[in-house]
Amino acid sequence: MSAPTDTRSAILTTELVVGGMTCAACVRRVEKRLGRAAEGVEASVNLATGRARVTHPVTVPTAELVAAVEGAGFTARVVPPAAPPGRRDRDDPSAEASPEASPVTDEAADRHRVRVTALLAVPVLVLSMAPALQFRDWQWLCFVLTAPVVVWSSWPFHTRALRGLRHAAATMDTLVSLGVLASFSWSAYALFLGGAGDPSMRMPFSLLPSAPGGTPHIYLEAAVGVPLFVLTGRLLEARARRGTGSALRALASLTVKDVVLAADGKTPERRVSIGELRVGDRFVVRPGERVATDGVVTAGGSALDLSLVTGESAPVEVAPGSPVVGGGVNSGGLLEVRATAVGADTQLARVARLVADAQSGKARAQRLADAIAAVFVPAVLAVAVSVLGFWLGAGAAPEAAVTAGVAVLVVACPCALGLATPTALLAATGRGAQLGILVSGPRALERLRRVDTVVLDKTGTLTHGVMEVATVTTRPDGLGRDEAIRLAGAVEHGSEHPVGRALAGYARAALPPGIALPAVTDFAATAGLGVAGDVAGHRVEVTRPDEDTLPPGLHDAVRAAERDGRTAVVLRVDGRAEAVFALGDGVRSGGYRAVDHLKRLGLRPVLATGDGPAAAHSAAGQLGIDEVHARMTPEGKAELVKGLRERGHRVAFVGDGVNDAAALAHADLGIAMGGGTDAAIGAADVTLMREDFHALADAVRLARRTLGTIRANLLWAFGYNLVTLPLAAVGRLSPMVAAAAMSVSSVVVVGNSLRLRGWQPSGAHGAQGRSRR
Repeated sequence: MSAPTDTRSAILTTELVVGGMTCAACVRRVEKRLGRAAEGVEASVNLATGRARVTHPVTVPTAELVAAVEGAGFTARVVPPAAPPGRRDRDDPSAEASPEASPVTDEAADRHRVRVTALLAVPVLVLSMAPALQFRDWQWLCFVLTAPVVVWSSWPFHTRALRGLRHAAATMDTLVSLGVLASFSWSAYALFLGGAGDPSMRMPFSLLPSAPGGTPHIYLEAAVGVPLFVLTGRLLEARARRGTGSALRALASLTVKDVVLAADGKTPERRVSIGELRVGDRFVVRPGERVATDGVVTAGGSALDLSLVTGESAPVEVAPGSPVVGGGVNSGGLLEVRATAVGADTQLARVARLVADAQSGKARAQRLADAIAAVFVPAVLAVAVSVLGFWLGAGAAPEAAVTAGVAVLVVACPCALGLATPTALLAATGRGAQLGILVSGPRALERLRRVDTVVLDKTGTLTHGVMEVATVTTRPDGLGRDEAIRLAGAVEHGSEHPVGRALAGYARAALPPGIALPAVTDFAATAGLGVAGDVAGHRVEVTRPDEDTLPPGLHDAVRAAERDGRTAVVLRVDGRAEAVFALGDGVRSGGYRAVDHLKRLGLRPVLATGDGPAAAHSAAGQLGIDEVHARMTPEGKAELVKGLRERGHRVAFVGDGVNDAAALAHADLGIAMGGGTDAAIGAADVTLMREDFHALADAVRLARRTLGTIRANLLWAFGYNLVTLPLAAVGRLSPMVAAAAMSVSSVVVVGNSLRLRGWQPSGAHGAQGRSRR
């Protein structure tokens, strides 16, 4: 493809791994800093994956983007664009596991930090909460144990808070750092100067702040409890976030590292790395092995398990000429396959790319949450200072004022705001990929949830897109049904016409195992009329019907086929009409139940097809669709969609062909069948990889469940802060309880999102159905 004539107008997309983000305020800061890096730069940052997707003019180098992120106080590195998404995430697990560069090492370090912190903190918590266990000078032992927690255990909070301060920004770490330092500083003051260092001092336990008067209360339990609970919460949160991002790792596991090239007469079979495989190469797939890449079977036959690729639960039979998908498992015999796509062009790579794209986006509600989080931390700091000043101004004891201020700092939690949408999207898009439902992003999910009308293309969408024999009618005094099928299949055996292929396939399926169709000689095909040949001593013809020469029974069969929108052909043997075959594009199995499911979900199905009225109404009758539009051109389908939208409907269009691309683009939501053309898939917002049409209803239900989960997450995140901040401000929460509540809030949001991983489609159909390709 030629380069643009004006390079300044060219737009690139760069993906960055951003390290050091801990809350939604961090996300907003990175996005703003990237947006100010240069004119035309836009960024979408995902807290759950630790990634930033940046669109920028080609004149803006990636080094400038990295510098912008680092200028905001975070680390950044560019994801190599050449790596296929599935392979990239396998080799670079930081994409989903953690925003840091080495998640495995980081998790081990975090576990070690939590263990050491727990060993130091637990004695302090026990002694502070159990007055009966307090012995002489117990508070000084607690002070010695607390000091390394405040310095070493809390060091990540302090360093990130200082980094933010250097860039005039405040984050979640700022709140934690200030809370820990304030608790420890007040306790040090009370011990050294306030009388709390008396060897015989005893401190009663209360979940509420202590009453004023008497010996100053020490808050060493808060100084150790805050970092312990926050570190533990973040460790659990990171593990849960890795769980929500399991989809890409599962896709990555389907890729193979090497492949066996088939012998070609000059060289024997040899094993090479997958990177050496080229389009046109022939490779061998043995039983139990995964298909290395997309291709076409050239020799052998088997059944492929595609459940992890397309969501099909039933094995798909393949034979010479059958297309195969990389990542499928060979369940039977030996296969030889010619590669038709490699690397980033394979279906598996496209699926991984779609899932990654979907997980990088944001719902509208999340953008609002991020905007609020941007001012949340500064607002909390202002509230904490105001609370401290109010308590002191009201004549309260200094320790009560400090307690309320520290509790406000610690209990505030913008983390939950930042995780509400991305964790739900990670889990939902991953589950959708397992079920053969690929969405382009959160906005597609939002539109999918709100559609009320579904316009359905017929051929290839509601039907299989291939001719099938529907009925066979023979004359009572003729050769009989079995012999008629055998002769028709034999004469059509060499035909490339869809009718011929359908008759030959039908005949082969009717034969006993091991029996072949008889040979045909003197074969001739006449365009527009039919074929003829000599089979088993008979002159056999399959032609268009001439109703004037047909007996009454066969004449009625032709009329019935035309009435049902099917194609009728006549079998003649030695000049005598023996049978009528009615062929049509068969409706997908379970289509009626799937359409009925859409109706029960409140959706209005509309059939739009280029076929004639008879075929259109026949298919609509089988599926239970009342509104039918026949003989629709591609422009007509697009106009139909536009008209429905103008009347106030929210329209989804489902199609699979090049002629559907315009309608897919004009609809509120475009849905393509995975077996369709690249043009249709490229114009669609949702791709259904399963041949089972129930996937459409499942997609609607998954979208509704996902948006419901996001709303619940955001409601919890906002509600938590609205309830706990006032309680802390009026002195009804101690800092330690506030720290525990803050940590729990993030874990609750992630845990709620994880429930989507176990979401099941309605009914028992699941991903049943067999690919007919």
